[in-house]
Amino acid sequence: MKPIRFTKHALLQCIERGTNELEVTEAILNGNQKQALQGRLEYRYDFQFNREWQGRSYAIKRVSPIIAESETEIVVITVYTFYF
Repeated sequence: MKPIRFTKHALLQCIERGTNELEVTEAILNGNQKQALQGRLEYRYDFQFNREWQGRSYAIKRVSPIIAESETEIVVITVYTFYF
């Protein structure tokens, strides 16, 4: 497994969107992968949530990092989360 590096933007998006580096790493290791724009990859992984986020209750939290992969590392460009 290549090392995973987070950009400053990705780390800020984790905080803003209610996730963390551990969940993003799990999404990369265990999530479904699909092509994204500009040759990047998107991963999607659903976590049991069963909590409130911004005043509403949700059962599932989907963590969806966008990554660029080089020969030596995986770079997390940004992170999306979806609650449902």
